[in-house]
Amino acid sequence: MKSFLLFSALTLATWTTATAQVLTRGAINGQVGTVAGKPLEFSTMMLLKATDSTLVKGAISDADGKYVFENIGAGRYLVMAQQMGYRKTYSAPFALDEAHPSINVPALAMTDESKNLTEVKVVATKPFIEQQVDRTVVNVENSIVSSGNTALEVLEKAPGVTIDRQNDQIQLKGKSGVIVYIDGKQTYLSQQEVANLLKNTPSDNIATIEIITNPGSKYDAAGNSGIINIKMKKNKNFGTNGSFIVGTGYGWVNNLSGARDDLPKFNTSLNLNNRSSKVNLFGNYSYVNRESAQSNELNRVIPFNGRTTYFDQQSFRPNQFVGHSYKGGLDYFINAKSTVGVLVNGFANDWRSGGTNSTLISDENRKLTSNPVTQTNMGELLKNLTGNLNYKYDFDGKGREWTADADFVRYNGRNFNNLSTVYNGPDGGFTRPKQDVRNNMPSTINIMAFKTDYVHPLAKGAKFEAGLKSSFVNADNNSVFDTLQQESRLWLFDASRSNQFKYDENINAAYVNYAGTLGKKLKVQAGFRAEHTHSVGMSVTLNQRVERNYLNLFPTLFLSRQLDTNNVLNLSYSRRIDRPDYQNLNPFVFFLDPYTYQQGNPFLRPQYTNSLEMTHVFKSTVSTTLGYSRTTDFINQETPRQIASQNITYVTPENLGHLDNVNLTVSFPVTVTKWWRMQNNVSTYYTHYQTFYSGTPYEVKLVAYNLYTSNNFTMSKTLSAEFSAWYNSASQYGFYKASPMGAFSLGLQKKLMADKANLKLNISDPFWLNQFNGRAVVQDINFRVRSRWESRRINLTFTYRFGNQNVKGARQRNSATSAEQNRVKGGN
Repeated sequence: MKSFLLFSALTLATWTTATAQVLTRGAINGQVGTVAGKPLEFSTMMLLKATDSTLVKGAISDADGKYVFENIGAGRYLVMAQQMGYRKTYSAPFALDEAHPSINVPALAMTDESKNLTEVKVVATKPFIEQQVDRTVVNVENSIVSSGNTALEVLEKAPGVTIDRQNDQIQLKGKSGVIVYIDGKQTYLSQQEVANLLKNTPSDNIATIEIITNPGSKYDAAGNSGIINIKMKKNKNFGTNGSFIVGTGYGWVNNLSGARDDLPKFNTSLNLNNRSSKVNLFGNYSYVNRESAQSNELNRVIPFNGRTTYFDQQSFRPNQFVGHSYKGGLDYFINAKSTVGVLVNGFANDWRSGGTNSTLISDENRKLTSNPVTQTNMGELLKNLTGNLNYKYDFDGKGREWTADADFVRYNGRNFNNLSTVYNGPDGGFTRPKQDVRNNMPSTINIMAFKTDYVHPLAKGAKFEAGLKSSFVNADNNSVFDTLQQESRLWLFDASRSNQFKYDENINAAYVNYAGTLGKKLKVQAGFRAEHTHSVGMSVTLNQRVERNYLNLFPTLFLSRQLDTNNVLNLSYSRRIDRPDYQNLNPFVFFLDPYTYQQGNPFLRPQYTNSLEMTHVFKSTVSTTLGYSRTTDFINQETPRQIASQNITYVTPENLGHLDNVNLTVSFPVTVTKWWRMQNNVSTYYTHYQTFYSGTPYEVKLVAYNLYTSNNFTMSKTLSAEFSAWYNSASQYGFYKASPMGAFSLGLQKKLMADKANLKLNISDPFWLNQFNGRAVVQDINFRVRSRWESRRINLTFTYRFGNQNVKGARQRNSATSAEQNRVKGGN
């Protein structure tokens, strides 16, 4: 930790020194407009080196079309102007030197006529983390240290994102309830299943990850902490192209005996795209086969009737995952106005795990009374098929369009969890008969949805949007328990633990949204969304029915003010909802061992969040965001409960009181030298929980922070390197306080075959620093948990691109099913 803090301090010092050194340099200014002489405001201006057209600095023109580049060193440059609807326009090269410390570039006139600009080639590499006005973008595609990792591990490096490895929860700026999209389509999985899916998605298939903390009214209102959109790689004019990726790696972890377990990994994928004047065909297939492992230590203190019992539990769980995923689609361009498309995608995942769970049970004098050992054999077989039919009509080629999407999604899953427990006594005998329990949990979830959106441009660049959506969900989850009769060796159905749960839900939504400009510099976007929800949860076994019927309104407001050529200020407000996961409503019980289990809650209510954010962007590079949110009826996924008389501890989701969150994020790049570029992010947040636990007030106040740095080194035209590091301070998750976490990664990349291929070597967490430590102390609850996994790894990835690399990819679109899949519960 000390080393990391020292490195962060040096980073800040380098940034400060570099800034001080350029204060005495020159300035470049000018004006951009149309060929008719009308100034163009908010044009993207780029200062380029005249020798190779690499990017030096960016700026934005003001309301009069004026721009300025300050603190520029001596050299030969040219200026490029870019704006939607106009052709890129370049200035003539010029020199900035001691004789000419200030340059006034002749006015640039932008036109929509075609010009031959092939003599200018812009070479600009995006940073790993890019802070835009309304979102944070993680540029995974060109990152070396991300190669060979998983999507979850890349996401863990993003500013403000933390991963609760113990409970597989994704949190953003200290808040759970993140909604995850893939290529604009929601995953329709629960938090645990999303984490499991991302664990097994190779990062080499990902182009970018977008983090949107305050989405507009066009998005579904679900997700109190925002949206994470993972964009997979795509291809770009006419012809055929594709790419092939193959990667291998090894992880290391120590088992309960202290011996090292080697965990091999392999992944491969094929992407193809073919485009003609009328038809665009695209598809991809990925295969993953990876071994992983996780060890846990759980220490509990259980008081009851004046006695104290101590539980010291150790478990080691090796895992095997085999996954197939696929996507295929077609876009047919009927004419210049109409396009129809069909998309089919899905996956088939097979996850297996078997391990040992050993518990030492002691009395108040720490004298061993028993040592139950549980052998576990569990797994999840999950298949998904999603079909999408979409249509787009472009009325006039000027932004007025109508789109429609119809989706059908089906999940078939079968979880199993077999436990065999031997109750050993302190003297080597048995304190209880052996217990064998098996649990099969088949589930089927069907989702149908339809949505339609209309966009209508207005005068002066404004636009009006409106849309409708309906979704229908039917989930059938069964949990069947059998107990082995030791004498007859026959399995007997256990009705006291088994349960079938059915859930039906219909959500109808409508929204309107306006975006425009007030005056010359204030951009406004205001929206309003209404969602009506009707749901029925039925526990067939318990004959228990819970019906909910409610209407919610969700306003959003965004303001953006161009203060001057260097400063932009944004302000946003939104109200959002998080509905419970489908299977969290199921009162079934999932056992880890006879003394530890997880249970659903059919009485969960939705949680609501009001969010306010203010963002300042300086010179299109340094971004500072201050945010505040309050969540009411806060859903805590892992509320600890205890049955002290039976020495049982379990967790269940519950609605707590309210959660206040104040967060501050600063993102700034540093160009140390021409071959060393650095991107730094600092996020800090304050959380305040106020609730009741078993009728007693419970309150938590905590300040936490997240640090991230990424360093890119250009060693030659074909060889580059990357170093990244992250650190999360101590934080609070409901009743659990987590200790600090952190790690770093190193990577090398070599370009091959005239840049058609590359080879990446990545070493993650070489000193095995990353681990989870947490503790919960409330009333009679007192336990500590420690988890480790194979974060220490080495990966080698080869990528080869073939065909015409200028073939345009498939249209990006948001399907109708954009808010339901994130609530499908997984079994691991």
